[in-house]
Amino acid sequence: MGSAEVFKAGSALAGGVARRGETCGALTGAIMAVCCVVGRERLEDREQYGKAMEEAGRVYDRFDKEVGQTLCAEIHKKRFGKVYHLNVPEERTAFHDAGGHSKTGCPQVCGIAARIAAEILLDKRG
Repeated sequence: MGSAEVFKAGSALAGGVARRGETCGALTGAIMAVCCVVGRERLEDREQYGKAMEEAGRVYDRFDKEVGQTLCAEIHKKRFGKVYHLNVPEERTAFHDAGGHSKTGCPQVCGIAARIAAEILLDKRG
């Protein structure tokens, strides 16, 4: 966890994966963080695969419950009243101007995802 390669690999998760408004990148990142600890190391390890899916499902369900949505575009709609198409420069600017990068925008959503992942990982420690 915390390797430069993992951070680098997550570069395009913002904006619902490549700014397309799909699954929230913070949710995807939280699931990746949990799976760095509970995921399988070999493709054929079905038992660990099942455990990883169970924990990923916990992350997903808690995020959905707390944020109220898992899709980036729908999170915009809930928080700002409209969908912003972040792959369009003018809309990306409008999103920022509407508070998308303020404490109550994406940083708050990222914080929720990080907290959920941390709580699940701490719970796994016993």
